[in-house]
Amino acid sequence: MIEITLPDGSIKEFEKGATPMEVAKSISEGLARNVISAKFNDTTVECSTPLTKNGSLTLYTWNDKEGKKAFWHSTSHIVAQALEELYPGVKLTIGPAIENGFYYDVDLPEGNISEKDFPTIEQKALEIARGKHDFEMRDVSKSDALKFYKEQGNEYKVELIENLEDGSITFCDHDTFTDLCRGGHIPNTGIVKAIKILSVAGAYWRGDENKPQLTRVYGISFPKQKDLTEYLELLEEAKKRDHRKLGKELELFTFSQKVGQGLPLWLPKGAALRERLEQFLKKAQKKAGYEMVVTPHIGQKELYVTSGHYAKYGEDSFQPIRTPKEDEEFLLKPMNCPHHCEIYNTRPFSYKELPKRYAEFGTVYRYEQSGELHGLTRVRGFTQDDAHIFCTPDQLDQEFKEVIDLSLYVLGTLGFDDFTAQVSVRDLENPEKYIGSVENWEKAEQAIINAAKEKGLDYVIESGEAAFYGPKLDFMVKDALGRHWQLGTIQVDYNLPERFELTYKGSDNEMHRPVMIHRAPFGSMERFIALLLEHTGGNFPLWLIPDQAIVLPVSEKHEKYAEKVLKSLENNEIRGLIDNRNETVGKKIREAEMKKIPFMLIVGENDESSNTVSVRRHGGEDLGATSIENFCDLVSTEINSTLKSFKE
Repeated sequence: MIEITLPDGSIKEFEKGATPMEVAKSISEGLARNVISAKFNDTTVECSTPLTKNGSLTLYTWNDKEGKKAFWHSTSHIVAQALEELYPGVKLTIGPAIENGFYYDVDLPEGNISEKDFPTIEQKALEIARGKHDFEMRDVSKSDALKFYKEQGNEYKVELIENLEDGSITFCDHDTFTDLCRGGHIPNTGIVKAIKILSVAGAYWRGDENKPQLTRVYGISFPKQKDLTEYLELLEEAKKRDHRKLGKELELFTFSQKVGQGLPLWLPKGAALRERLEQFLKKAQKKAGYEMVVTPHIGQKELYVTSGHYAKYGEDSFQPIRTPKEDEEFLLKPMNCPHHCEIYNTRPFSYKELPKRYAEFGTVYRYEQSGELHGLTRVRGFTQDDAHIFCTPDQLDQEFKEVIDLSLYVLGTLGFDDFTAQVSVRDLENPEKYIGSVENWEKAEQAIINAAKEKGLDYVIESGEAAFYGPKLDFMVKDALGRHWQLGTIQVDYNLPERFELTYKGSDNEMHRPVMIHRAPFGSMERFIALLLEHTGGNFPLWLIPDQAIVLPVSEKHEKYAEKVLKSLENNEIRGLIDNRNETVGKKIREAEMKKIPFMLIVGENDESSNTVSVRRHGGEDLGATSIENFCDLVSTEINSTLKSFKE
């Protein structure tokens, strides 16, 4: 017999060789009908995998993230089989599950796949799925695996296998199809009821521009047709909210090929919006005891060698800038933290002077592959709302909790109320990915978990998601479309103080290492604004939106009164403009609606004679005629109800 520990801590006995599906049936038939994936002792297994030793078992359904991952990975196999049958000679490479759906990279013998081919691929894949073929894993020797794919002439799979150790290679079979695979599948193809091919794109083999370009087929699947219908409706709404589209319509930012890919240009309205966000955070930071600093856009290569950034990211970053001086090299700044370490190092500190909290809106540069660039969410130059806190170990807990408070204030004020806190820790199986001692990592991870518990956060622990120098707390926010984004991060770091030899004099008159907290509530200004655009659909909070009101004179003879109204708005610090074009009021209203302007102030004969404005709210609500003073009070009240001070 073996003992199986379930997530609730209960332990059940089973005969050796029992499968996760049999465990599910022992709990309830309803659970067994819904289970599609499992994890045993932190390893993904099939529902049909025999369990031969004591361990912990987690069962997943479609409602779980891991369940969806297995579902979409399994569908990638089904679609790969469809592509093999529809395109003889196609060479398969890799087909992982992604955040929403899956993709499969293929090398087509000739021609290409276009949108008109999608229905044919979907139909063939669904035909395969209806066969209810079991997914079955089997071990394969390295020699047999190489022979199988060499006979197929698939050099991509051969390359993958050559980098694997004998004894660790597995194939997955279903129907007549076989693929190199590590596992993690649903029980059979019949569980997949709806498949949609979403798009195709070019992708270099293994992300290397010097290697062959493949065709990447993106898709998604669901256990019910209704789920697919709802998802497609959501996609349509997402297209309307695309920050690239809204950014253009609202005249916030642009890109120029002459300036360079991934380097956004902020237009006046976008620059003003950024400035308001910065001032909002600066005001809260000042209350929280931060001091603003400014650091250069470049630094000597040696700075990033010391920090460890060059060893980790140097090859994939912008290449060094060489000066006329021999052997002198600079890098575009990829991170602000090494610079802040050097600011701390400018003079000795006593424990009585800590914590020191340095904040900066610092622009950094990272070379992203051109195929990975996407509007403002993935760029090559971006500004972080960065800060670094240098504190004693005894201060760490309180400082970390206060940063959580600041992050929650930022997210809450901007309407991101639905979130999960993710504690990102090391991947214990790949220690080479990280710097620093195991002891320091354990202390840092525990400090974050303790703070999350004490603040009552709904948190999950994700292995392998830590930064290379320390664990972190990420805020995973759910937007208006139900999508999840990482917004804001707090990291505990014992390693950079060690590498930069940072010290302070303790109460014992001995020198000690401070602990460093990295934090960025926005993350990056570019990405945050992009996600805020899509979350709000361009209907920014009233205090933040570029134009809060627009004055619409009914005719030319009311333009002077319109200017008087605008002057009153400006005197009350309300951002407004006049549309005095020779167009109908109806057309002006429609265009103001498209520009997401919160209030339209229509002024005509009666308004001028009574010194009022006729107020229409964005969306069509008619607020009627009111005095300019009352309107200004309305705006002020709405802003104050939203924009409360930090810790108010």
